[in-house]
Amino acid sequence: MSAANTTASVAESLRAWRRSAPGPLWLAGPLLLIIAIPVADGFLPPDVHLAHLLVVAVAVTAVGTGPRATALIGSLAVLALVSAGLERQTLTTESVLVELSALVSVCAFLVLFTRLRDRRERELVRVRSVSDAAQRVVLRPLPKRAGPVTLASHYRSAEADTTVGGDLYAAARIPGSTRLLIGDVRGKGLPSISDTAIVLGAFRAAAHRPIPLPELVAYIEDAVRWGLSEFAEPDEDAAERFVTAAVLDIPDDEPVVHLISCGHPPPLLLRGRTRSALALTVPEPSPPLGLGIRPAGVYCTESAGRCYTPATFPFEYGHRLVLYTDGVSEARNADGDFYPLTERATAWADQAPGPLVDRLAADVRAYTGGRPNDDQAMIVLQRDRPPS
Repeated sequence: MSAANTTASVAESLRAWRRSAPGPLWLAGPLLLIIAIPVADGFLPPDVHLAHLLVVAVAVTAVGTGPRATALIGSLAVLALVSAGLERQTLTTESVLVELSALVSVCAFLVLFTRLRDRRERELVRVRSVSDAAQRVVLRPLPKRAGPVTLASHYRSAEADTTVGGDLYAAARIPGSTRLLIGDVRGKGLPSISDTAIVLGAFRAAAHRPIPLPELVAYIEDAVRWGLSEFAEPDEDAAERFVTAAVLDIPDDEPVVHLISCGHPPPLLLRGRTRSALALTVPEPSPPLGLGIRPAGVYCTESAGRCYTPATFPFEYGHRLVLYTDGVSEARNADGDFYPLTERATAWADQAPGPLVDRLAADVRAYTGGRPNDDQAMIVLQRDRPPS
């Protein structure tokens, strides 16, 4: 984790700590200390002074409250020090005057510090809310149901405090079928969000049209290739930017799934009753999006000249599909071993999409020790029986 992320995590922990206790509880300890120190000073020998501990009360208040409470406790601490000096008739001595000057200076500094800290926190809250809203627009949550298909998803960015990165997914409905996209932009975290937005924008612009699946993928390829080259930096090689993707079409009235894979890991077909998993490996995979390479196949769009071959697999009622990115299948533990996705998914093949995706996500997090090296995205979908 970078130093910036560590600092942000510590700041968030401190904010949560301050919010966990009401304001009066934060003031009880400092007030008790301000009362106890002058009282104790009256019973101690003349050469023993506790007045310098009053600064602890102000410091504790500054940690847990804002500038007003800090100023109040600071003023009371100064009054307590003056009272202790008057009581012992040492207020005009050099030692007490130095303590008083130091306490006033520290109180003023802590009031200024809490004021600047609270202003910074308000700015961070505003920036975070705008960032979260923008990221939700880029990566919209999937519906829980699309036609006869139940959906559940999980997303985890490799970048701390972000909700979207280089992995992506989207769903769309057309009359008679459901279409899904899952992909992985080269790169991870915040720098890849622009490429993610290009792919998702292209899919959303065309997926709702009743066009053949190969034509949809060809449209996405053209849009992605143009977008990646258009927004590339002058010294950046556009050929180094690409997107692996799997595009699926699930008919409502036919127990099959049509799949075009553009260099993406194969989905897993889970059959709950038999607890088995089958990787849907297409016989003629296409190159990743954005490279401009024409794949071999039987379908070519007349406008773009791109050729894509959809593969058809059985997808019967009650079966589930697990779509994922390589951030899941290539997650490593402390020994460098890859996460056994097929094995774990097979063991839990009889679970519903929601519990299954949650369990897989928690298992990946435990397997890696909570340290994702790449963005992670998963979709679990189940074909339900149509109502009788």
